[in-house]
Amino acid sequence: MPRRRVATYDSRMPKNSLRICAALLVLLAPLSAAAAESPEELLLGKPYRGPSVATPRGADGKPTLTGYWKLLREPGKPDGNLAKDLREFRLPYNQAGLEALRVNVEETIDPEARCVIPGIPRLLTSVLPFEILHTPARLETIHYLSWHRWVWLDGRSPDADPDPRYLGNAIGHWEGDTLVIESRGFKDSADGKFWLDDNANPQSANASVVERWTRPDQNHLNLSLTYTDATYYSKPVTYRRSWVLAAPGEYLPEFSCEWNSPWIVNQLEPGPGKIGADGNRGFGPGHAPLPTWPLGAVFDPARGTDYWLYRANKPRPSDPPVKEGAK
Repeated sequence: MPRRRVATYDSRMPKNSLRICAALLVLLAPLSAAAAESPEELLLGKPYRGPSVATPRGADGKPTLTGYWKLLREPGKPDGNLAKDLREFRLPYNQAGLEALRVNVEETIDPEARCVIPGIPRLLTSVLPFEILHTPARLETIHYLSWHRWVWLDGRSPDADPDPRYLGNAIGHWEGDTLVIESRGFKDSADGKFWLDDNANPQSANASVVERWTRPDQNHLNLSLTYTDATYYSKPVTYRRSWVLAAPGEYLPEFSCEWNSPWIVNQLEPGPGKIGADGNRGFGPGHAPLPTWPLGAVFDPARGTDYWLYRANKPRPSDPPVKEGAK
């Protein structure tokens, strides 16, 4: 008589399965949390209410600005507008500046929408968070949409005749606990690929930007910026902003700029879109203060193929463009 086979139970299987499930939960938890959060929670900073923590300092005794920083929005002040602290949110244009503004508004498609580097100070007026990596020799600012710049802190002198760059040629030095960054040698709006800010204001190759950064404690970062450009403006402009340190574990997400295509350029109108009386061009037809999250395309949240539509105050498409020959 054949012996009946008795089923056995391998105790290793459920343990392995549990380990795998636990690992997946750990990996997916941040994604689930991000999906549940609103754009305000993901992108904007909240006033810090905890105990005061001293400013972190490097071996040289100077403050270190390293961190992932979220904007502390000012009520009644626009984002993406260098004139946020000026009357009627309007810059002091001269005649050449007014003409350059007209060309930007009527004839130029937003350079950012074409994956052209936004530049400085435009990146510093953005509503989006940014990150700083700071070493004694140089500092890097890293921004949404995958832009970054280097600031040299090693004591070198500025180039006498620097190559024009979107982000300028930046040299930093310390004045007490204030990091002063001076930038010159920019591109010019006349080439149709460079705006001063989101509102299509012009910037010239003769501009200079002086940033004064302070970190009064661990959780706060302040900027006072002076923009001087006699080519397009009648006097210097001062701009101030503050950020709060993001919670541990937050960082810039991967983002691929994929906008430079005929589909994008053919659908996007010149200029910044409608600018409201509050000085904001906003996001989308309703001038929302923040873009819809995620920023990316319909099929892949890490690829930015429709963020430009929000920036231009246009509705986003329900589907990606149909490829020629596709059914």
